[in-house]
Amino acid sequence: MAQDSEDLVSDYQFWLQKLSVWEQASSKETQQDTCLYLSRFQEFLRRMYEILKEMGLLSYVLSAFRFDMKEVGLFTKSLGFEPIDYYPSLLKNMVLSLVSELRESHLNGLNTQSRMAPEHIMSLSQVCVPLVTLPDFEPLVEALLTYHGHEPQEVLSPEFFEAANEAFLSKKIILSTSSVVSLWFRHFPSLEKATLHLFEKLFSSKRNCLRGMECCIKESLLPQAACHPAIFRIVDEMFRSVLLETDGAPEVLAALQVFTLCLAEALEKENKQLKFALKTYFPYGAPSLTAALSQHPEAIPQGHRLQPLLHISQLLREAIEDSTHGSQRGPFESWFLFVHFGGWVDLAMEQLLRKEAEPPAGLLWLLVFYYSPQDGSQQRERSMVALKELLNRLLMLLGSGPLSAVDLQEAAESPSPPICAQLVRCLLLSLLLWTPEGHASAREAITRMVHTDAAAHEIVGFLDQTLFRSDHLCDEASRKLARELLQELQAQV
Repeated sequence: MAQDSEDLVSDYQFWLQKLSVWEQASSKETQQDTCLYLSRFQEFLRRMYEILKEMGLLSYVLSAFRFDMKEVGLFTKSLGFEPIDYYPSLLKNMVLSLVSELRESHLNGLNTQSRMAPEHIMSLSQVCVPLVTLPDFEPLVEALLTYHGHEPQEVLSPEFFEAANEAFLSKKIILSTSSVVSLWFRHFPSLEKATLHLFEKLFSSKRNCLRGMECCIKESLLPQAACHPAIFRIVDEMFRSVLLETDGAPEVLAALQVFTLCLAEALEKENKQLKFALKTYFPYGAPSLTAALSQHPEAIPQGHRLQPLLHISQLLREAIEDSTHGSQRGPFESWFLFVHFGGWVDLAMEQLLRKEAEPPAGLLWLLVFYYSPQDGSQQRERSMVALKELLNRLLMLLGSGPLSAVDLQEAAESPSPPICAQLVRCLLLSLLLWTPEGHASAREAITRMVHTDAAAHEIVGFLDQTLFRSDHLCDEASRKLARELLQELQAQV
């Protein structure tokens, strides 16, 4: 290592002379010489930068702990090392020593004599604020984030949490899941910023498919963190705000439902269902309703899906009717709980398209409530009557020979009173995709439905959702048709 230092000093003298020559002459020979040596000069500058960076860092860290760089230099020279050679090892050993001390302090618990003082940990976290993106400091950042003392107050500085969160979100540092969860649990402003960061990624493109949303959500680590109810409640409140601000935009509903699926998967992986009651995740919903909705719809056999759907419809209806005499918050809370679990809506649509049975009133109510939650009870009853008439006409067309796109369009435009246009479109699309009779006229019928960009995006969303949940909704022929239609429409919008 001493030899390296001597080489650097020698190189330094060499380049000083070279620079002096280059500066004083501008001949052709000088230009050629510059070109010849330029790459070597760049390498020399890179080496100088690395050494100076190590000395900036050490001086900063040591001064925070009241050490003197001159004393360190004298000590290392007495060992036969040049300071320039010892800096990298000293920095690495210092980080490892601090990590060990933090872990021992964490394990010592209430043994105050063997623990780091809270003010020392606070000082250490402040020292690390400008250093969190440096690879050498990753172990120390991790150790600080996962350190849990027994002090009543937080022992890490808010600036440290903010710096670590920003570095993680911008992918300038790699942190373990446990340290990220600890960061968000201990500093809610960082959690809020992480959630907003996820929203920006999810909603920045209208063509963000559900598989893409799923990857983005899992990569964010928010579902894993949301296994803790306190974190889930904050993320869920932010979803609620976006839903209200966008008046229930389909892409926001889709993102919420995908996030809920990712959370359920994380809960199963962590086996935390027994640790926290569902009431702690959804405090405003009736426990019986929450328990019914949290079942996996796709796990229910084909012939046994009607009964749980009717049970959910009854529980929702009871919750809304009970709330009409009290707070107006109730109907929205019931709807907000319901929309987390969108798979039940798909199953309700599937059951209504079964030709062998009269459409159950409970399923009609469930769909009308999902698509028009703001309606009062009388308006909802009228919509149920109109939806039943439309459904009967569609099923009659389905059983009377080849489907005509014109007949389907006329049937969809005839309900009186009018039904929510989105519900009508979803019913038509379901019939076209999920029934063998609808496949032949699907292209023509969908072309007639695409009047505006908004309608086109809505249909693209429906097709994407069908493929996302297709394993338990439709057969391979329906999936193939949905993929083809989705590709054709995406090329147009």
